[in-house]
Amino acid sequence: MPATLEVESTLTDRYQTTVPETVRRVLRLGKRDKIHYTIRPGGEVVLTRGGYYEGDDPVLGQFLAFLADDIASHPERVQAIDASLAQRIQSLVGNIDVDLDAALPSDSA
Repeated sequence: MPATLEVESTLTDRYQTTVPETVRRVLRLGKRDKIHYTIRPGGEVVLTRGGYYEGDDPVLGQFLAFLADDIASHPERVQAIDASLAQRIQSLVGNIDVDLDAALPSDSA
């Protein structure tokens, strides 16, 4: 398992802090970007890149946040897929063209 990198910062009298450069780099944060905090029952706080944009799917966002939390909590569960599964996936979907801007078909048909 890779080593965990730890950094810290200090709170000012006004409860402000500078996000350390290492954290900014890992989260790809720039000026005016949002930071999202997930507070877990045991008191652990997970800091991730924030930013909800109009048009984002809130359900997908919650699902991806769930996955990110689970991966952060249990990195030992993450496994690479083997080459034969990757080839099988490619054979099933590799030649399909998808227009992500096309309207979805009506369910009333």
